Amino acid sequence: MCWGDKSLNMAKEKSARYIIASNRLPLSFARDEEGMIKGSESAGGLVSGMMSYLEAIGNDNYIWIGWPGGIFDDEKDKEEVTKQAARMKCIPVFLDEATYNGFYNGFCNSTIYPLFHYFTNYVKYDAVNWEAYKRANEMFTSAILKVARPGDTIWIHDYQLMLAPAMLRAANQEINIGFFLHIPFPSYEVFRLLPTAWGKELLNGTLGADLIGFHTYDYMQDFLTCASRMLGYENKIGYIEGQDGRLKRIDTFPMGIDFKKFQEMATAPAVKEEKKKLLETFGELRIIFSIDRLDYTKGILKRLEGYQLFLERNPAMRGKVLLVLVAVPSRGDIKEYQKMKVAVDEKVGFINGKYGAIGWTPILYQNRFIAANMLIALYDIAQVALITPLRDGMNLVAKEYVASKVNSPGILVLSDMAGAAKELGDAIIVNPNHPEEICAALERAFAMPREEQMQRIAAMQDRIRSYDIIRWGNDFLKELSGLKVAQEIFNAKLLGKAENALVSDFKKSKKALLLLDYDGVLSPLMNDPSKATPTKQVIELLKSLSGDKRNEVVVISGRSKAVLDKWFGSLGISLVAEHGALVKESGSDWRFLRPLTSEWKSRILPILKDYADRLPGSYVEEKEFSLAWHYRRAESEFASIRAEELFDSLSKFTSNADVQVYKGNKIIEIKNSGSGKGVAATHFINKFSPDFILAIGDDYTDEDMFRLLPKEAYTIRVGMVQSYARYNLRDSADALRLLDKLA
Repeated sequence: MCWGDKSLNMAKEKSARYIIASNRLPLSFARDEEGMIKGSESAGGLVSGMMSYLEAIGNDNYIWIGWPGGIFDDEKDKEEVTKQAARMKCIPVFLDEATYNGFYNGFCNSTIYPLFHYFTNYVKYDAVNWEAYKRANEMFTSAILKVARPGDTIWIHDYQLMLAPAMLRAANQEINIGFFLHIPFPSYEVFRLLPTAWGKELLNGTLGADLIGFHTYDYMQDFLTCASRMLGYENKIGYIEGQDGRLKRIDTFPMGIDFKKFQEMATAPAVKEEKKKLLETFGELRIIFSIDRLDYTKGILKRLEGYQLFLERNPAMRGKVLLVLVAVPSRGDIKEYQKMKVAVDEKVGFINGKYGAIGWTPILYQNRFIAANMLIALYDIAQVALITPLRDGMNLVAKEYVASKVNSPGILVLSDMAGAAKELGDAIIVNPNHPEEICAALERAFAMPREEQMQRIAAMQDRIRSYDIIRWGNDFLKELSGLKVAQEIFNAKLLGKAENALVSDFKKSKKALLLLDYDGVLSPLMNDPSKATPTKQVIELLKSLSGDKRNEVVVISGRSKAVLDKWFGSLGISLVAEHGALVKESGSDWRFLRPLTSEWKSRILPILKDYADRLPGSYVEEKEFSLAWHYRRAESEFASIRAEELFDSLSKFTSNADVQVYKGNKIIEIKNSGSGKGVAATHFINKFSPDFILAIGDDYTDEDMFRLLPKEAYTIRVGMVQSYARYNLRDSADALRLLDKLA
C-alpha cells in the first residue's frame, strides 16, 4: 500500500490527528452469555496510561488501532466488532488464529518478552513464530496506512510492533512516526542471543521511527549500544542517521500517572465507603499490599519467600500483619504462566498452613481483577506497598500507591530492577532476588516513625506530580514535533531540486571536470575494503563518462596506485592515489605533485601495529607515502576509545614532523603535509580550465577539496553530515544514480 491510495487522499485541510497503534485496543470484545458480542475495558498499564493521557488533555482527535481481544473469522462478527469499536475511535486489526498464536503467544511472549526481561532460559527461537510476527506487523501497518493522511502523527507502542515503523517508512518517507517501548531493552550481551538476522531486523524496524522513547537512561543506552555494535550506527548525543537517511532521536521519557485523578479518587465517597468496609474487616491488622499481573517477571515467589522469612524472624508480628496479595490473571494459555500460578498457589498455601492460626491467616490471596474503588482503598489503608518485580520497564503500581496517599503515612518497598526506582528514591529500594533484603525492608518499614513516612511520601509525590502522564505524553509528542525542524535543517543541503540545474549546466558545458572519490561514492563502504572492488555498473559508467571528450574523469582516492591501476588503468581516465600524494593523468605515468618522503613511516608504523594488536578486528595498511589504521571490523565502542587514544598520541608525536594525522570514518591516516585532494583538484583545474566542476566525496579527506574549489563548483558530500560541500546525497546509491543521469 502506498501514500497515493484512494483511502489516503483525504482533504489536507482537515486537522491532523494522532494515530495510536498498540497490540491491544482499549476495548476487548467477546461474546456474552447470550452470545452477543460485547466490548469491555482492556487491562494493562499501556492502555490505562494512554487513555488517562488522552482524557486528561481533552483530545478526542485520535484513532486507536489494535487487536480487538479475540479471534473473529465470520465477516458479520467482524462488521459488528468494527461498528462497536468505531464508537470509541478504535479500528480493530483482525488476526487469524494461526497468526495470533505465532505472533502473540509465540514470538512476542515466548521470545521478545522473556529475552528483554533477562529470562533467557524461557526464550524460544521458532522461525514459524518469527514469520507470524512479521505477518502481524504487516497487517498492523496496512491498517494504519488505510486511515493515515498527510499531517497525522503515528505513535506506535511496545515490543509487539517493533517492525511496523520501518514498514510504514518504506511506504512513505514523510510520515511522522514515534515509537515507545514500555518494557526494558536488554544489554547487548542478552540481545545478541537472538539470531543475528532477527536482531538486526528488529533494530532496523524500530529505527524506522523518527523518535524512539524509553522509560530509563539505561534502556536507551542499551539500545544505542546494540544499534552501534550490530548495525554500525554511531550516535551523537542521542541522534542517529538511519538507514532511510533520516535523522533519528533516541531519548528517555519516564511514564507517569494521572496524579490528580488518584488524589481525587482517594477522597471520593465511593472509595471512602470501600475503605470503611476494609477497615472493619481487617481491624487492627497492619496491611502489606501487593498487586501484580501473575507474571514470572514480577518476582512474586521471591516476595513470598521474603514475607515468609519476615514471619519466621519476627514471631511477635504474627497475628498483627496481613499480606493482601492480588495476582491478576495473565497469559494463562502460555505454559510458563500456568507453572507460575501453580507455584504461587502452593507457596501461599504453605505459608498460610505453617504460620496461620485460628482467626488469622498470614496471606489474603486474590487471583482476579479488582475494581478501581477497591484498589484505591487498599492503596490508602496499606501501611506498606510491596512492589518487587525481578524486571520491569517502569511499574506504574508503585506510583499509584504513592499518589493515593492523602495525608496518610505509608512505606513503598520497591525493586531496584523496576524503572520507577530511578525516580522514587525515597522508597526502600531492594534487590528482588534476595528474600533477606525483602525481609529487612519489611522490618525497617514497620519500625519507621510516622513523620519519616510522611516526609518520604511527600517527596515522592512531588516527583510524580510534576512529571505525570500529561507531562510524559506532551514531552514525547513535543519532541517528535520538534524533530521535524531538526530534520529540515538536516535535509536542507540535500541536492534535491538543484539536481536539475546541475544536469543542465553539465550538458551545456564545453569542458567538464568530474572529481570522484571511490570508497563511499563509487562503492559503498565495506567492513573489508579489499572486497570493495568496482562493479560492472561502475566500470561501464566511467567508460561512458570518459568516452565524451568534453569530460575529464578523475578517480581521486585514498587507495594505492597499484590498486587503482589494477581497477581503472585500462580505462584511460586520470587517477589520484593516496589522497593526492600521487597523480596519473590520462595517458601519462604516475608522478608526484610535490616532493614527498617516507622516512617518517618507520617511526610511526610500530605504534599503529601495537594498537592493531591490542584491538581485535583492526589492522594497518601501509602505502607508499601514507599509513592507515582501520577499525571498521572492530567492536565499535571499544574501538572508538582506542581510536581517540591513538589519535591523541599520534597528534602529539608528530607535532614537529612534516606529516598530518587525520581521523576519518573508522580510520586514522597519517600522510605528508601539503599533499591532499585539494592540491590534486587544483592541479586538474589549472591544467584543463573547466567551465563545469563536479566533486563528490564522502569523508574528511574530501573537505579540503570542497573548501578549495571555486564557489560555482558542484561539490557534494555523500552522507548527511556537516561539510564544506554545497550539497549532500544520502548514500553511494544516490551518487551512482546522479552519475548515471550525466552519462
